Parts: sequence; C-alpha cells; structure tokens
Amino acid sequence: MFVARSITADHKDLIHDVSYDFHGRRMATCSSDQSVKVWDKSENGDWHCTASWKTHSGSVWRVTWAHPEFGQVLASCSFDRTAAVWEEIVGESNDKQRGLSHWIKRTTLVDSRTSVTDVKFAPKHMGLMLTTCSADGVVRIYEAPDVMNLSQWSLQHEISCKLSCSCLSWNPSSSRVHPSMFAVGSDDINVTCSGKVQIYEYNENTRKYAKAETLMTVTDAVHDIAFAPNLGRSFHILAIATKDVRLFKLVPIRKESTSTGPTKFEVQIVAQFDNHNSQVWRVSWNITSTLLASSGDDGCVRLWKANYMDNWKCTGILKGDGSPLTGSSGQPTAMSTVLGSSIQTSQNALNGISAGSSLKALYISAHSPNHSHIHTPVGQDCHARR
Repeated sequence: MFVARSITADHKDLIHDVSYDFHGRRMATCSSDQSVKVWDKSENGDWHCTASWKTHSGSVWRVTWAHPEFGQVLASCSFDRTAAVWEEIVGESNDKQRGLSHWIKRTTLVDSRTSVTDVKFAPKHMGLMLTTCSADGVVRIYEAPDVMNLSQWSLQHEISCKLSCSCLSWNPSSSRVHPSMFAVGSDDINVTCSGKVQIYEYNENTRKYAKAETLMTVTDAVHDIAFAPNLGRSFHILAIATKDVRLFKLVPIRKESTSTGPTKFEVQIVAQFDNHNSQVWRVSWNITSTLLASSGDDGCVRLWKANYMDNWKCTGILKGDGSPLTGSSGQPTAMSTVLGSSIQTSQNALNGISAGSSLKALYISAHSPNHSHIHTPVGQDCHARR
C-alpha cells in the first residue's frame, strides 16, 4: 500500500532540508557540505540527481521552490549569513551546452548579520516575494519587481521579532477576507518566559506588517512551523514542531469597521502529541490539510489525521529505514486510512538529518496520481544554527 524507497544522496555531511516542487516531480536537498542537489523523478518512479553545486560558504539550512508560474527557481539560506536565489536555464542554440539545463545564481541577499535560518517564497497570489528569518531576530521580505529579471530584488519589509528566529510559514490563504499573514518561530534558549511563536499580519492602511498574536503557551524551542492550506475556512490552523507536535486554531474575532489595528484571534489548542518522546524537527501538511506528517529525534515519521469529530489521531508510523513500526500485536501499524484524497503532494518535505558518509533520503508515496513525500531523520541533531 505504501512504498518506501531509499535514495543514496551522496551528500558529504548532514542533510538539513528536503523540498519538493509544486508538482512533486522534482526534489531539492541541502546539506552542511554547503551544496544543493536537484533530483528529478523518472517515469518508472526512480529519482536521479540532475544537478549538484556548491551554494554557500557555510551549512545550508533550508532550500525551497518558487511556484512554477515564475519558472524553475530555488532559494537557499545558510549559516554564512546569506540567502541566494537560483534559476535553471536551458543552454541556447549557440551554446556548447545546447539543450542542457544548468542552475545559475541570480542574486545573493546579504542583509542579515547572523545565520539565515529559514527562507520561504510567499503565496503566488502576492507575486514573486521571498521571506527570510535570521538568528538576529529579523524577518525580511523581498520582492522581485520584474519576474523576468531575478537579479533584482528589493527589500520591502524588515520586521524585528525581538527573539532569535528559527522558522517561518506563510498563511497560504488567497481569500480577500484574510490579510496576508505569516508566523515565525524561535528557538532562543536565552528566553524562557515569553511565547516562541508570533503571528504577523499586513495592514493596508500603514502598508506594514504588525504583530497580531503571540502564542504564549509555546515556551520551548520551536524547530518548524506550518500553516495548513486554507480551503475556504474562516479560521486558520497552525502546526508547530517543538518538544512535541501542537496544533492551534486561530479564529479571527470580528473587529469594528473603524478599527485600524491587526486582527485579534481567539487561540485554541486543537491537539498536542508527545508520541515522538523527543524533539520534533519538521511538520508538513498535505495539499488538502487533511493529513499532517511530523518527524522527530525518535527516528520516526508519524502521520496524523482528524476524524469526523475533529479529533486528531496517529494513523501511521514509519521508522527511519522506511518500515512500518509494529505494534504490541506484532502487526504493522494500519495506514490505509490515510490513502485516497488525503495523500497529495506536500509543498515542503519533512526535514531529515542523515549522519555518516552513506547518506540516505527516504520518501513514502501512496499509489495515487499525486504523492506525499517524507524524509525521515536518522542519527543525531546537528542544528547548530547560531
């Protein structure tokens, strides 16, 4: 029912991130070996490395794809305090590499004074915009005024979060009812009392982003954060990877028509799972937001799904080698409940950490037209980002 296939990644150090393109047919990986690799899926389902190049002068923490509407574009961020934008181009007819594609650097963003810990493209309805967050506690939003010229990016917003930033996520909702919104998480170990997740919202009047909410109950280091795809809901769902997995519902409170401040939210915790019994490093939604995957230091990927009563349950567990985790009865954990429409391409793969010289990237796909890909963590954590 599920197929787990091992891919020899050939990175020379820890793999920190895996990202899938919009269609789930291409994959990018990044590593402490300072390189990014691009993989393409063949017709028979095998993955082949089609490009590999040195991208930064430090560990590469994250890599992400732009929407294909803007071409084949990647962004990466690194401990070297920079983020970079890469574009795949096909050799011209008079080029010795005629018909062959290769990746070129379009720009380097050098505004951060410390390690750039996450990079994300904004939802495509906002245009070609790129967001970074850094250990210096600043979120920066860039825009490419001309999508045909990716060497030109302008810094539109610089938002100080007062806490060292570790991860960010855009709310993908394109509804006009919901202003543009993103969440940022912190792994600042020097601050123990304040909330480690902040929500920022765009204000049309001031044309700036303002803090709308702080999740005060999240006091442990946050490693990943992900808004669920919003398919017409009036509220938002946010998944957080910390010492456990947490799901929050953010219900906008109707504000007065004369109010100019950011939206206020009623914050509800929907679910909290400590099944990993360890730090959780990645959370990732499928495209319909019916299935959540998480990976942790226990070396397992766990799949979560809500029933008709909106109670979230674990519907599958896979170990780092791709085999299902057997229960007390000795039988593999049932995973049939997560098949069908709930398995669709995740826009971002789960983070994986691979140790040693023989690196493996593991993905799980259901036998359906679309695929959900997961990369599991193996070995120790090495996220020394600052």
